[in-house]
Amino acid sequence: MKEKEKELFEERPVLGSVLTLAIPSVIGQLILVIYNMADTFFVGLAKQDRLLAAVTVCMPAFMFLSAISNLFGVGGSSVMGRAMGKGDWKRAKSAFSFAIWGCLLVSILYCLFAFFASDFFIDLLGGGDVAVHESAKIYLLIAVVACGVPTSINTLFSHLIRAEGYSLHASLGIVIGGLLNMALDPLFMFVIMKDNVIAGAALATGLSNVIALAYYIVIFLALRKKLFFSMKIGKRLFENRLALDVLKIGMPACLMTLCENISYAILDNLMQGVSLSAQAGVGVAKKVNMFAHSVVRGMAQGVLPLIAYNKASGNRKRMKSVVYTSGAISLGIATIAMVISLVFAKPLIQIFISSETSESLGYGIAFLRIFCIGAPFSAIAYSIISFFQAVGCAYRSLLLALLRKGIVDIPLMFILQGVIPTYGIVAATPIADAICCVVALVLFGVYLKKHGQNKPEFEARKGMTKAAINL
Repeated sequence: MKEKEKELFEERPVLGSVLTLAIPSVIGQLILVIYNMADTFFVGLAKQDRLLAAVTVCMPAFMFLSAISNLFGVGGSSVMGRAMGKGDWKRAKSAFSFAIWGCLLVSILYCLFAFFASDFFIDLLGGGDVAVHESAKIYLLIAVVACGVPTSINTLFSHLIRAEGYSLHASLGIVIGGLLNMALDPLFMFVIMKDNVIAGAALATGLSNVIALAYYIVIFLALRKKLFFSMKIGKRLFENRLALDVLKIGMPACLMTLCENISYAILDNLMQGVSLSAQAGVGVAKKVNMFAHSVVRGMAQGVLPLIAYNKASGNRKRMKSVVYTSGAISLGIATIAMVISLVFAKPLIQIFISSETSESLGYGIAFLRIFCIGAPFSAIAYSIISFFQAVGCAYRSLLLALLRKGIVDIPLMFILQGVIPTYGIVAATPIADAICCVVALVLFGVYLKKHGQNKPEFEARKGMTKAAINL
């Protein structure tokens, strides 16, 4: 391993290592949220709830691509980090190769499904209204079907490059894609394709992801001698449980994103039964609320390789310090975001819904204030879920992922809908976050009680190093 990377993973003060890996990742996630919101912002300028609802309906379909990326990206980076911690460079390269080919294959299959079942898919996601369905289908076919593979591969590459310590390079691709999307949105929507706003928004999103993919290809070519880059296919990809380990660790991350989007799709369907204004309002509130979650995601993804490396090397004390430091930062930022959302809900929603008389504005304000209460709980839960992914505890991370989205919040939506009409549906989200947080803390405490001490072999190496220095 290069001395620079070794110093980052093993020797640098914990706060310095955390910030080096996490800051670019956090910035990348924030830009990702901003560019996902760009379509909503510019579509909102048209002042048509059906167009806002169409973008909201397509959001889960677009984010399913992230679920695929996380399956292979989180799993691959965890396996790579632990292999690097043990000095097993061949396994690290094999994990890299398996992640790329697996993500490419599954992404193609998903895009084919979205194409051949587009009408069914849109109705399933809450696009049953005729006007909404037509606009949503245009967005789906361009942004998801035509440009889905580059979008998925971009996120995968950011995971894999970050696993080797190149967090800035990993996040820069996301930043490039996000900034391009924000620049191209008004150009395509109001100049090139002014007669079809939705198609313009989708084309801007797709083109920005294609250009971001070109950036990652350049990075791989430039750093090919420094990265564990490999695209070789062979039986070695399935030896020593490598494929199983990648999928086992990546599955909770995939299911968490997948269930999150299924949950949002159900939320959209339930809101569709209330009114088109409620559906548009909840779509905007969800996107504004994503800011706090993006910081937590960025922090967790950034430090995942650092946790995996130190767990495998036996330096459990440093591993715990990384978790405590990154978790405290995430919790602090999430709490600040919650307070800002509570106090400034109206101006935040008005960025996307400018009309004072719009019914969707009132819904958006109320929904944001409910959503944001869950931010601190979600910060703790997500940090611990990512920790279990890093150390290879697939079943614990899977349980927590399903608790956070799926097992608790979906049944609660239907239960609370009858108790508190409309607003009870939204309240299910922060309640589920709180329950998941409590369970996560218990599981984390149990794990540290058993595995929180440095491994004897690490202490032996540490002693030998001190002795050599004294000599």
